[in-house]
Formats: sequence, C-alpha cells, structure tokens
Amino acid sequence: MIYLDNSASTLIKPKSVQKSVLTALSTYSANPGRSGHKQAIKTAMQVEEVRQHIARHLNTLPEKITFSLNCTDSLNIAIFGTHKIGGHVVCSCNEHNSVLRPLQRLQTIDPDFSLSVAEPEDGHSICWNDIKKHINEKTYLVVCNHVSNVNGDVANIEEIGQNLQKRKILFLVDAAQGGGHFFYDMQKQNINLLALAPHKGFYAPQGVGCLAINGDFEIQPFRFGGTGSNSHLLEMPNSLPEKLEAGTLNTPAILGFGEGVTFVEENWKYIQEKIEDLTTYLHYEFSKLPLEIYTKNENSCGVFAFNIPNIPSADVSNFLDQHFDICTRSGLHCAPLKHKHLGTQISGAVRVSMSYFNTYQEIERLVFAVKHMLKTQKKTLF
Repeated sequence: MIYLDNSASTLIKPKSVQKSVLTALSTYSANPGRSGHKQAIKTAMQVEEVRQHIARHLNTLPEKITFSLNCTDSLNIAIFGTHKIGGHVVCSCNEHNSVLRPLQRLQTIDPDFSLSVAEPEDGHSICWNDIKKHINEKTYLVVCNHVSNVNGDVANIEEIGQNLQKRKILFLVDAAQGGGHFFYDMQKQNINLLALAPHKGFYAPQGVGCLAINGDFEIQPFRFGGTGSNSHLLEMPNSLPEKLEAGTLNTPAILGFGEGVTFVEENWKYIQEKIEDLTTYLHYEFSKLPLEIYTKNENSCGVFAFNIPNIPSADVSNFLDQHFDICTRSGLHCAPLKHKHLGTQISGAVRVSMSYFNTYQEIERLVFAVKHMLKTQKKTLF
C-alpha cells in the first residue's frame, strides 16, 4: 500500500512515538493531577514535561499550553472562549469547517455578531492587505488558516500578526497543517492563540490536540468538569491550564505528542528537505500532464491538489485505491469556501499529501497510475 493521505493523519509513526505510547500504557496510566499517590504524581510529571517542551517549541509559557481532544476542539475553545457579544470576527476563505462551523454557530446564538471572510488578492496567499479591508471598530478576533489543507497555500501570518498586535486585535492561527512543517514563535509572530493537530505533522497519535496561548487576555472555558483542583468550588478554576482542561487527559497521546515534537526537532532539516523534494518532483511530473493543478510550485509542505478533467475526484481516488493500492483523498476536504474560491465546489479535488516516510518510488508509482488513467476512457475505469 502507498499511503498519501498524511494531511488527514500520518499513518507511519516514528518508533520513538510508538514506544512512548506503549510506555504510557504500561507505566503511566494513573490519572494525572487527580490523586496524591506516587503513581499519579509520576504521570502528572510526565505530562508537565511535555507541556514545558511544547511551550519551548512555540515560545510561550508552559501554563499556557492546554491539551484538548483534537485540533477541532482547540479551535472551538478559542472561538467560543474569546467571543464578545455583538462583536466582529474576520477569517479567510481558506478555513476548515472546524473554524467555519463554530463561527456560523456564533451567528446563530448572537444575532448582533458579524463575520467577514477575506479572500486573497493574488488568488492564493492570504496577507495583511486581504485582512485589513475587513477590520472595523467591533473586530476583536482574526482567525487565519496558516497552511491550506486543500492545496497547501501558505498565509503570511507574521505580517498579519504584526499589524493585529498594533491594533490590539486577537490573532488565532489554525496550524493543523502547519505544525511540524513550520517553526512557530508565538511572541515574534504576535500569535495569541495557536491550534495544533499533533497526529499530522508531528507524527503523534490521534486523540489529543493543543491550544497554545500567548499574551494576557480573557478566555472562558468551553467545557466544564473536574480538574483535580479547587474541587470545593462549582465554578471552573480561573487559572491556566486547568481552566480549559476539564476531565481526564489522554496521557498516552500526550506523551506520544511530546516524542513527536522531539522527532521533528531532531530531524527538522531532513524532514523539510524530503517533503519539499517530493512535492517539487510531483509538481514537475504532473505539470507535464493534462491535469488541473491547484497547488503552486512554491507550496512545498507536502499538500498537492489536482483533478483529471471530466472525471469526478471521487472516481479518481477510488480508482487509485482499488487498482494501484494508493491512498489519496477526494471531495471538499471540509473546506467549502476554499473550494468555492478555487472553482471546485462541485467536483472537489484529489489531494495527495506526503510525509517524511514517503519515497520517490511511491510518487513515481502515483505518476504512473495517473498516466494510466489518462489513457483510459472514463466509462472503462471500473
């Protein structure tokens, strides 16, 4: 099998990540922060080590690293937790439904809430000029997808963050696809809230997300329950991270996340060079073919979108899976406004997404398979 759906979730995990999860299951399965016995304390210390590690990786404070259920949960916490009644939010057309649907919900529960959607003037990359035209006196938050999960377009978040910081507007970055492919410095880039999907670019297990916070501002809890602290109170604690971490944490996934960050840091140069080379090679080979390509050559983070004219994207992915054992993703990729912008809201697109563990031979096999399809009439594909 050739797995090219790593933007949904990386399939191959580093041995160190696998080992950390097994160790957590065998050694650190006590409930962190819930009891005072030795085993609970040992587990809590392991979780805190990961929290400190991620804080260093993102240049923020450890107590402002919060673990969640997944990246969607992190984005919900950020969006609902900073909501101002009657306020205004700006997002981009590149957003995933994990941003669009919470914002749509705010429009339902708050009749005076307003939302603006920025589109890129250059047709691809969101920049400050695209955002600033939508800013008004009620704007309190800008949400920006850093790397499009559809075609790999990259937003200029440093420029956006710098300008928002001057205007004291909160900046939330969806780094689901960017995490592990870009180094984030939340202070330098003036990012207030950063949501990560560890099971993608950090090669971690599914079942854990991260919302990193930078700066002093109010954020309300999104979920409520036990935290192991202030148990005599019916209200959630007012301190981070407990304020946003109701319920038992997924210790095995968190420890796997920590090892995933270590793997990326230790192999950063090799990972980036490998994925860039694979993406560039695929773009070069596909550019020779009569395909509709939606990924720019400079987008080299492993996300590549295309279509075969007059063949539905689902048919292409199904054919690759059934006849060549190649896993890709088709459809709208939970990003309807991005597809509307690309003009693919009806057909969707075939997405190829690569990881460090993919090979040139696998990409060659994909190219061969697509060439084969181009020679075959649609009616005979199946």
